[in-house]
Amino acid sequence: MKALVYHGPGQKSFEEKPKPVLAAPTDAIVRILKTTICGTDLHILKGDVPEVTDGRILGHEGVGVIEETGSSVTNFKKGDHVLISCITSCGKCEYCRKGMYSHCENGGWVLGHLIDGTQAEYVRIPYADTSLYHIPPGANEEALVMLSDILPTGYECGVLNGRVQPGCTVAIVGSGPIGLASLLTAEFYSPGAIIMIDLDDNRLEVSKQFGATHTINSSKENTVERVMAITGNRGVDTAIEAVGVPATFELCTAIVAPGGCVANVGVHGKPAALHLEDLWAKNIIITTRLVDTVTTPLLLKTVVSEKLDPLKLITHRFRLTDIMQAYETFGQAEKEKSLKVILSND
Repeated sequence: MKALVYHGPGQKSFEEKPKPVLAAPTDAIVRILKTTICGTDLHILKGDVPEVTDGRILGHEGVGVIEETGSSVTNFKKGDHVLISCITSCGKCEYCRKGMYSHCENGGWVLGHLIDGTQAEYVRIPYADTSLYHIPPGANEEALVMLSDILPTGYECGVLNGRVQPGCTVAIVGSGPIGLASLLTAEFYSPGAIIMIDLDDNRLEVSKQFGATHTINSSKENTVERVMAITGNRGVDTAIEAVGVPATFELCTAIVAPGGCVANVGVHGKPAALHLEDLWAKNIIITTRLVDTVTTPLLLKTVVSEKLDPLKLITHRFRLTDIMQAYETFGQAEKEKSLKVILSND
């Protein structure tokens, strides 16, 4: 089969790899129909995730068709259309029983990280019964790819961890796919203001179309001063970091109001300064989280009922065989005006 393979920082190729086989009775083999590229894949290619080794097939998102199941798989059968979760859950360990699937003792974020992932014609899914979801008949499968990772990530790590509430003020630093997913799901709670902050005017314009009440291009104006002007000099109740670089995390701590919350979502490859000399008395909460995907069933219902439209996040479509071009498009977001790309193998 063909797959996108990582060969060290800055190096990748689309090459022939062996088709995966069942390794445990709880496994399923899925033929990929649709997959995508994540900002985390770009972090891997920068060398920010050293656990990813030479030869690894990247990708942790997608939908597909069950090709084969292990003898212990009871919830799925050959031919079922499934949504692949970016998080693998055994469903039985201590962390899974707490709902912290991201720290599953036998799983967690393994696809495209510690085991081969979804940017391929086929993928092996461990613990299939608790790591896949049935796709309802008639559902738009492109839209559901957004439920593999970015929507539960934005919702759980940004909105829920950030304690977004009706009438509150929210600032989201980063208007890429994760930031926009945080924006879309923050609207479940009717915040009074949603301020989007980015360097890319196109992404800021998109965020307005998605419901942002204010936008700030931080390369053109003093972001802290503008946020303070918008909020009556008190700061925001929730600051969501959706980039993963030190400057954006530190910006979040500079704009959060006393008693507010900084919710980190971004994947960080370098240390960020924590200015406790300014923050120690502000009664703020700082949260971190790797997505657990516990909200995937809820989000699936909102998409099927058309209360949430993830198709708005898709800007480019490619064949899987054109994945190298897709990476170029996704990696040059400002030039290409790209958000999420869809790669089709059907």
